[in-house]
Amino acid sequence: MTPQTEQELADVIASAKGPLRISGGGTRPIGNPVVGEALSTSGLSGISLYEPGALTIVAQAGTPVAEIEAALDSENQRLAFEPMDHRAMLGTDGVPTIGGVVSGNISGSRRISVGACRDHMLGVRFVDGAGVITKNGGRVMKNVTGYDLVKLLSGAYGTLGVLTEVSLKVLPKPETSATLYLNGLDLSRAVEAMSKALGSPYEVTGAAYNQAVSLRIEGFEASVAYRMGQLKTLLAEFGDLTEQPDKKTSEEIWDSATNVHGFSDAPAVWRISVKPSETPAFIDVLQQMHGFDYALDWGGGLIWLAAYDDHLSEAAHYHQDSARHNDTVAGAEVLHTNLQHNAGRAGGHTTLIKAPDAVRAAVPVFQPENPTVTALSKGLRAQFDPRGILNAGLMG
Repeated sequence: MTPQTEQELADVIASAKGPLRISGGGTRPIGNPVVGEALSTSGLSGISLYEPGALTIVAQAGTPVAEIEAALDSENQRLAFEPMDHRAMLGTDGVPTIGGVVSGNISGSRRISVGACRDHMLGVRFVDGAGVITKNGGRVMKNVTGYDLVKLLSGAYGTLGVLTEVSLKVLPKPETSATLYLNGLDLSRAVEAMSKALGSPYEVTGAAYNQAVSLRIEGFEASVAYRMGQLKTLLAEFGDLTEQPDKKTSEEIWDSATNVHGFSDAPAVWRISVKPSETPAFIDVLQQMHGFDYALDWGGGLIWLAAYDDHLSEAAHYHQDSARHNDTVAGAEVLHTNLQHNAGRAGGHTTLIKAPDAVRAAVPVFQPENPTVTALSKGLRAQFDPRGILNAGLMG
């Protein structure tokens, strides 16, 4: 089902006789598998309002992200939170939509400096599980309209309501950008260097690690040159420093980091969030039990972890019932369980982003919540979706 108007969508949900599987462009099949009749928001497309002077854009949920970015680019503006495109990693096709970005709170490398997608949300329109159309927030940066449903819907993956329209704050594009590499650092020193850079006054907008530390600075050309020079002096103790001053090349570097192109051929990928100070010990403990590849973003606060067939085969030996499964499934289940256990102990959380369907159906894809949060989540879903029909089971 692909309704073309908000009212059509509301009628479909109100008359639904069973569960609905909500999707936008179909590029991010994240979460536990959902059983239900397919309902797509891709028919709700188009930019409703764009006011460059007010730094505001309003678009229907099914609007392709590329269409929004093209409109912003014409005015030298952008979505500053740098939404990730999962297609390369997940091997999916389709077209990413702005509703999908907001529903998943999808944010890229620049989140460390400007905040997440939800921090740029001004307003939403959505249809709840009873088929009721609701509006919350506004179209300007100053609005006070009661409960902050805008942030609640951002990251709910369609389990509280189906987005029909979103209002976003946008920001000007910088004149240029440059990237500084720090080579030859082990994990602990890499996290130390990123923390020092992010704690400096030089406005670092990206801090990632994949064999080498990458640090991004953006802004006016003269300012970037000055801050880059100061950053080199600040980080001189860390040894081998190399600058990439070309804007286009720098943008390509961060496109690859945000979209995690390096793990596109991995059969299993996890997204893990812990305190940067916990990251070295977290990875060290896991490496003693399992093999995997990893990359860091957000100064070490975001870990992308990938397991390949040989890693999963090794992990399968820990599974008492591995004879029931192939090594890929058994190994992914074991590694996933250990990741969530250790992330929880470190005060963080793990999300399984990519794995065979058998694994996604067998394990809690999202980090299990503590009993208090679980009770709150159930209460919210009972209010917004009393029949439990919107992406039921997706979040566990």
